[in-house]
Amino acid sequence: MSIHAIKPIKTKKNAESFSSSTEEGQPLSPMARLFHESDSNVYIIVIIGFETRLNPEVIKANLVHTFLKQPRFSCVQVADEKNGGELKWVRAEVDLDNHVKVPTPDPNMESADLYVEDYVSNLSKTRISMSIPMWDLHLLNVKTSDAEAVGILRVHHSLGDGSSLMQLFMSCTRKLSDPESLPSLPFSKKKKPDSSSGGFLQYFINLFSVFLIYWNTLVDVVMFFITTFFLDDTKTPLKGPLGVASTPRRIVHRTLSLEDIKLVKNAMNATINDVMVGITEAALSRNLNRKYGQIKKDAGEAVGDNNLPKNIRLRATHFVNLRPYLAAKEDISEMIKSSSSVKLGNMIGYVLFPFTIGLREDALDYIRSAKATGKRKKATLEAIYTYLMAKFFIKYFGAKWASFPTQTTLWFSNVPGPQEEVTCFGHQVAYVAPTCYGQPNALMIHAVSYVNKMKIIISVDEGVVPRSSSNLR
Repeated sequence: MSIHAIKPIKTKKNAESFSSSTEEGQPLSPMARLFHESDSNVYIIVIIGFETRLNPEVIKANLVHTFLKQPRFSCVQVADEKNGGELKWVRAEVDLDNHVKVPTPDPNMESADLYVEDYVSNLSKTRISMSIPMWDLHLLNVKTSDAEAVGILRVHHSLGDGSSLMQLFMSCTRKLSDPESLPSLPFSKKKKPDSSSGGFLQYFINLFSVFLIYWNTLVDVVMFFITTFFLDDTKTPLKGPLGVASTPRRIVHRTLSLEDIKLVKNAMNATINDVMVGITEAALSRNLNRKYGQIKKDAGEAVGDNNLPKNIRLRATHFVNLRPYLAAKEDISEMIKSSSSVKLGNMIGYVLFPFTIGLREDALDYIRSAKATGKRKKATLEAIYTYLMAKFFIKYFGAKWASFPTQTTLWFSNVPGPQEEVTCFGHQVAYVAPTCYGQPNALMIHAVSYVNKMKIIISVDEGVVPRSSSNLR
């Protein structure tokens, strides 16, 4: 089995290069501190399927020259008693045996897919000790229905958000077609202004656009405060109670055709995110209609085709990447030539995204609704506002004064993945499926693209969404 070339780096040299880093000795950022609160002690879990069996020794050898060169993966988070117990990054010697786990599965297991699913679920019942860098990697040489082996990377969210971890992952991969080249991410093409247009009409349009952004932001900020104090989502079978952040999660993932999604996107003149939100609205509507139908049946009431209550308020905490790199260029190889050049951190804001729940005769109406809401949310500074407000309250009043909303029903997020097939430390990747646990909502839906596939990953509290309905079909 071949691996892509990585120049050996001696441990001493690695320590010297680390000592020059600005990370060591620095306090955690306000957003990183937020992810240590009891109601938002969040971990990112990335399930990676491979087309070949995993070689643990090869992977460990590569981790020394990739992950361990990244300061946050070589630091522990220590309370600074001289500064009120504030957490700071402190260099630590990393023993890979404490981070890389290679379990021995039962060869007579009934279902490999269920074994992996249960393994991930059991991980969500545990936390990583703060006495070591807060990440671990689990290598399962188990053949499932869509992979020959599975790797599970678990990272505490204080180390970085999904976008920065995707960059770190990509710095460890190479194109399958060109083992010397880094993969590329999809990017957002910004329309260039038409230089031929101008005059008073163009000036008026630009002025109105600016006014609209600030008006929408004002409305969203007011709605944010109203939500914080008393505007809760409708209590549906999908909404978890307070304290759900500490409960275990069942994590499942399914694959859609990215080409089919793009076909709908182009036909509707929408975005991939619009289509994914529309698909989610449709799935949630059907799931709730079935649940309410069962509730009526159990109560001895008549069950019809539409059993949904009227005016269901169901919103998502929709996370937004605030980094500008995706709009800058198609190939980010210059930014991820090595893992140490990747800047980790939590540059994310969020918007309160309303989902339209109802049964539609035309399924495309879900996408039309998602497109309209998405267009409205793009013309607002809500995500930047929530990011800055969280930093402000954490810095001046403490992390307990800043928290993610518990009033919404779910978390929703998406991250673009590699456009080409890639290898990671010489192992061909079949799929990438990231999600979280520890969030103060019973349901999280995550979408990530990889080549011509779209993975939908669902993280649920089984006490709220039982296993029989956790796929939200």
